[in-house]
Amino acid sequence: MTTKANATDDSFHVFDTTLRDGAQREGINLTVADKLTIARHLDTFGVGYIEGGWPGANPRDTEFFARAQKEITFENAQLVAFGATRRAGGSAADDPQVKALLNSGAPVITLVAKSHDRHVELALRTTLEENLEMVRDTVSHLREQGRRVFVDCEHFFDGYRANAAYAKSVVRTAHEAGAEVVILCDTNGGMLPAQVQAVVSTVIADTGARLGIHAQDDTGCAVANTLAAVDAGATHVQCTANGYGERVGNANLFPVVAALELKYGMKVLPEGALAEMTRISHAIAEVVNLTPSTHQPYVGVSAFAHKAGLHASAIKVDPDLYQHIDPELVGNTMRMLVSDMAGRASIELKGKELGVDLGDDRALVGRVVERVKERELQGYTYEAADASFELLLRGEVEGRARRYFRTESWRAIVEDRPDGTHANEATVKLWAKGERIVATAEGNGPVNALDRALRVALERIYPQLAKLELIDYKVRILEGRTGTESTTRVLITTGDGAGDWATVGVAENVIAASWQALEDAYTYGLLRAGVEPTE
Repeated sequence: MTTKANATDDSFHVFDTTLRDGAQREGINLTVADKLTIARHLDTFGVGYIEGGWPGANPRDTEFFARAQKEITFENAQLVAFGATRRAGGSAADDPQVKALLNSGAPVITLVAKSHDRHVELALRTTLEENLEMVRDTVSHLREQGRRVFVDCEHFFDGYRANAAYAKSVVRTAHEAGAEVVILCDTNGGMLPAQVQAVVSTVIADTGARLGIHAQDDTGCAVANTLAAVDAGATHVQCTANGYGERVGNANLFPVVAALELKYGMKVLPEGALAEMTRISHAIAEVVNLTPSTHQPYVGVSAFAHKAGLHASAIKVDPDLYQHIDPELVGNTMRMLVSDMAGRASIELKGKELGVDLGDDRALVGRVVERVKERELQGYTYEAADASFELLLRGEVEGRARRYFRTESWRAIVEDRPDGTHANEATVKLWAKGERIVATAEGNGPVNALDRALRVALERIYPQLAKLELIDYKVRILEGRTGTESTTRVLITTGDGAGDWATVGVAENVIAASWQALEDAYTYGLLRAGVEPTE
């Protein structure tokens, strides 16, 4: 395990704890391979420190550090091992957990220490004086072994409220023993920005220690609390990718770093790394097997998506009028959403985004606006189905709907068998390239059977469809009539290995709505493949 270079100088630390604190999020269960992959992504992004876990506490983290030494050459980050101060009544030199930290090979060690007097007495079951000695002894020992040491003061802000003098004495002890940074932890996540700023300012003045901040997000203020600490003089921020963490999560690495670089004018990442932020965020989400948050600041797909017609009119003149930054700075893109709120500017900008030339045809744009409003009144949603909108738009521009096949009829049958199983069969009758085709297929549901029957019917004529895969399927009962008589909207996401697209169908029958979305999905897939329409 080596590090070639640091992303920035040592004056400010971006410290990531996704692999340790972030992994405590409900629903995340990282393998060692997952942790190695995430560590590589974080190093590419340019964070200065990556906390890999607690070696000795569980076999997985111990294996991670062993493999990281052999398999990763860090370009920007230093790997950090996390652990606790020695046990009460012992010595750091003889403590097995402290030895495990040294054996990890990590050049930096973060120690968690109690700074709340009640936690010392009730959780550690020792005296306040012995807790200070545990901090002093462990920090000193690790420093003597040539390791850099950071100290996390757990429950610091609650401890400060209960006994400010003792909380500050823990900070002072760690600092005097050789800890490079002492991190004030809002472990319960209950602080607000003004409170954080006041406490950090006071502790810096009273102890002379270099301080960091570790904020949980239980009040929804973790990012704001982190920046408030920076305003007060903290020079070390602990965050997790996408805000992963226990309960509601931690300070989100990406908006924190973006704010430091773009709002504070601080250089905390290597040159060009900020433009990789959206990609890194989504890549890590894939590794942990969680869908990326669409509304996450800076990196969410909706972060620079505009729906209102008023916004679109202004953006057409100057995108900066309704965007706080250029989305390309963080590797994101501006998107125009088409809905019943759309005006002419929305349609014109969306057409430009899709590569459809509308020219200066105001009548054409007006027809599209009215068509969209009419269809959305029926239940269609084009902001979530760009592919269906592009087909509608091209149909208006070209004067006719783009067709590669014409449907004569379709049917889907669900058979309930005596043994409790079900059989799903679909038959489609189509015309394509002047040929009438009848195809039947079975599936694990009526929609899947229709999808397979459509594929069987068309793949011989359009081999490009072999790449298509149904990725997601959503059904929504629309407001109005209730129960089985309600209008149904179906959204289907389809992919071809190079990208994916969404299509929409609306009908009183869920299967009919699904068929509409499938027709659009196949039609758009052929459009993407560059196939000329034949019908």
